[in-house]
Amino acid sequence: MIGRIVEVADDRRHLFLHRGFMVVQDTVGERKELGQVPLDDIAAVIANAHGLSYTNNLLVALAERGAPFVLCAANHNAVGMLLPINGNFEQSRRIEAQIAASQPTHKRLWAAVVRAKLEQQAAALEAAGAPTAPLTALVRKVKSGDPENMEAQGARRYWGLLFGESFRRDQDGEGLNALLNYGYTVLRSATARAVIAAGLHPGIGLHHSNDNNAMRLVDDLMEPFRPVIDLKVWQLWRNGELNVTPEAKRALVRTLYDDMQSDIGATPVMVCMQKLATSIAQVYLGQRDKPDLPLPGLPLALAQDLRDE
Repeated sequence: MIGRIVEVADDRRHLFLHRGFMVVQDTVGERKELGQVPLDDIAAVIANAHGLSYTNNLLVALAERGAPFVLCAANHNAVGMLLPINGNFEQSRRIEAQIAASQPTHKRLWAAVVRAKLEQQAAALEAAGAPTAPLTALVRKVKSGDPENMEAQGARRYWGLLFGESFRRDQDGEGLNALLNYGYTVLRSATARAVIAAGLHPGIGLHHSNDNNAMRLVDDLMEPFRPVIDLKVWQLWRNGELNVTPEAKRALVRTLYDDMQSDIGATPVMVCMQKLATSIAQVYLGQRDKPDLPLPGLPLALAQDLRDE
């Protein structure tokens, strides 16, 4: 089961645990119950409001099930995330192997991730009717560890081709940037769940090395999936949506349940993320040579939507 990503975006809400359910209650007037979600159905909870309250029992129950509780700032970026200590029955062995992994292994894995990201960016550009050659040309130039930073070179070309030369990626910006922030927050929470479920430590990355970042591996492994969010934001923008509305949020969350092409056929994005995290653990343990990355191409439902428009 993939699980549901649940967002709470209204300040006047209280969350608590009751008989295996997360209960959402209004905090004004008669304090009516507004809904219940089975805990076992939750993949992540995104707290995107500043007046929320919640019980410790609920947070404990979510952690026991490996469901991240994500705290968002006003710009819709994740600023905190509650993760479980235990995530996999082989966790200790896998983390030991992760720590012991050689630098060449990390570099080889990062190069594979960068190539996959560039391929997915090219697929997003193709779907948007933009030139793909500037991105596909870079794929062949990625070397172990990406010493020439083809990832950054690709980003400089990619954003202008997708959203126009005047667009600048700004985490504190509004409009397109705010939509991207929200989509990436959803993506990051799902990737964190996959990393923990795979028994890996989220702070031991392949490439990201900021000492203040406790989610370095998460930020590494979400890279090939960012273009899925980018293209959905592009579609919303083309249809006149420039605000982080409830409808836009639902559309961005739904992209993680769409099927992507994988080596075993059409597979939901969230499952592809889990397969990638698990394969990284297997590489560390010497059980396989390459990470299990999605094949080039976009979620099938999103591609079909674009063809139908």
